[in-house]
Amino acid sequence: MTDRLPRDEIAEFEARIDPELLDAVRRKIGVDLTDIARAREFFRAARVAANQVKPLDPHVQVEERVIPALSDRAQVTVRLLYPTGRPEGAPGLIWVHGGGHVVGDAESDDPLVAEFVKSLGCVVVSVEWRRSPEHPFPAAINDCYAALHWAYIQNASLGIDPARIAVGGASSGGGSAAGLALLARDRGEIPICYQLLTYPMLDDRDVTHSAHAVTHPRLWNRATNRLAWQAYLGVAASGEPVSPYAAPTRATNLTGLPPAFIGVGELDLFLDEDIEYAQRLLGAGVPTELHVYPGAVHGFEGLAPGSDVAQRFARDRMDALRRAFDAGHATS
Repeated sequence: MTDRLPRDEIAEFEARIDPELLDAVRRKIGVDLTDIARAREFFRAARVAANQVKPLDPHVQVEERVIPALSDRAQVTVRLLYPTGRPEGAPGLIWVHGGGHVVGDAESDDPLVAEFVKSLGCVVVSVEWRRSPEHPFPAAINDCYAALHWAYIQNASLGIDPARIAVGGASSGGGSAAGLALLARDRGEIPICYQLLTYPMLDDRDVTHSAHAVTHPRLWNRATNRLAWQAYLGVAASGEPVSPYAAPTRATNLTGLPPAFIGVGELDLFLDEDIEYAQRLLGAGVPTELHVYPGAVHGFEGLAPGSDVAQRFARDRMDALRRAFDAGHATS
């Protein structure tokens, strides 16, 4: 993708980026959702290359499972990651990968969720959700709920403590995790102990200041975001009522949700909607930890994992989930 903005506008924005991230941003190839098939192939190739460079820790086991669906399909594929010699009563994490609801796959996040497994001794169920526009909402959230339901029902065979199941995800996956927390609360079938939301994609309306301000062509920007929401919502994008399980900021009642962690960069398109959601959670009496990282852009910890800001974020996120699991263990 070429840089179509005036050079001075790009330079002004780049002057605000953390210096440790800037080279990675300039090397990054922007996501072009006008050709979804090509974008998917690009992400697949990037995942293969990344996994070759950094193989998984040998103490983390990976299985692919096919589990029953609960609604509009026969089955759902998940990736199960767990410590070698998995203990009984381990905490569980239902993880939803990102990709704007249209690209990416569960395997891409294996290195990330393996860190949760290694550091926290948890069992991760990573969902291979159906992608838009072929499968618009509610296909993906149905797949996520099926994974949550399966982990809860099969907790004994999976070695999971049913009182310590968290949901989490990044970007669109973070939005789906927030929607999953809302759906689980409303159905009242499965308790969730925590929601771990990494720069979540929460609001389809794109009306905030940050939604308009981030236009850099190499980053997740407003134009790309609009295409992603249109693909995900299908007919709803033309003015039909939008479900809060798709866009959690649409929810009018946030009471009774599990405690939350929200981490987002200062220069992320989703900054304002994430801050607003955190404020609303707090106002509804939901314990919420909000971190805003100066100079950080969308996906910053993946762009420059060795940077100070990325390492601080990784520690903050891991520590938050550890505290949640410890608190659940104390009360279970």
